[in-house]
Amino acid sequence: MKVSVVTPNYNGEKFLKNYFESLNLDSEQIGEVIIVDNGSSDSSLDYIQNNSFDFPVLVIKNNENLGFAPAVNQGILKAQYDYIFSLNNDTEIKKGSIKAMLDLIQEEDVFSVQAKMLKADNKSLIDDAGDEYNLLAWTKKVGENQCSDNFLDVSEIFSSCAGAALYKKSVLEKLGLFDDNYFAYMEDVDLAIRSQINGYRNLLCPQAIVYHIGSATSGSRYNDFKVKIAARNNVWTVYKNLPIPLKILNFIFLFLGFAIKYIFFLKKGFGPLYLEGIKEGLSTRSKLQKVSFKKSNLKNYFRLEYKLIVNTLKFLKK
Repeated sequence: MKVSVVTPNYNGEKFLKNYFESLNLDSEQIGEVIIVDNGSSDSSLDYIQNNSFDFPVLVIKNNENLGFAPAVNQGILKAQYDYIFSLNNDTEIKKGSIKAMLDLIQEEDVFSVQAKMLKADNKSLIDDAGDEYNLLAWTKKVGENQCSDNFLDVSEIFSSCAGAALYKKSVLEKLGLFDDNYFAYMEDVDLAIRSQINGYRNLLCPQAIVYHIGSATSGSRYNDFKVKIAARNNVWTVYKNLPIPLKILNFIFLFLGFAIKYIFFLKKGFGPLYLEGIKEGLSTRSKLQKVSFKKSNLKNYFRLEYKLIVNTLKFLKK
């Protein structure tokens, strides 16, 4: 079994040496690497052209920065193999990780498997061991800044972070790919919700290790771009995935979640931008393709609601 590695790149030349060297060490399971360049102005493409690798490298060149979600989708559509490994360019993967993920994803109801992402500047600490999503419409990294040794067992997670996640291509084709409208942020959570509505699970593979720099392309943890677009995408995620009964049932929590986030960003000086994102999400929701409600998925909606409740309680306990 082999994978198609799909990596968006935007002015990431400084990361590519470590990225490719680590993939070379784990090349046995790599059928191809697809780099989707989003209009880089640095020497990223020159680096790829002037070096040789232990696997075929396909470069898709965009004239502008189309964003993470559209770039990954371009790679998926070109991929020749049955498994898609979505991997950020600011990463290094530990040898044996891809095989560990491939072994785990063979279960029929498993859609995605995430590697355990560790901080590149402190490799004993978790960067992301899966993403949680709750009734407040908040997303939280599992295990962030905790010791890596706290996460040694395979576990079910709400969503795999697309920065280092293996997906079944056949299921992607069934569910639909990442939503191009999102550009970046929340596109993996949106996809994870769609997978759960259709009865699939997402798993953490702690034997797969990826070292991650983080915010290498988009900048700091909070900035104008991220705050606005994440707010918009949060609105979209609720609108397109939750049927009306769940929207009504969870309305108070959703309202509180957005209100508390506004107060949080207001204190940090991003309040107006956050509101702009909310307004944009509401005013442009009609262009999204909503998930069609099917009676056959009713039990999956109950499971989804249960997970949202559990994640909310876990968050409130901390």
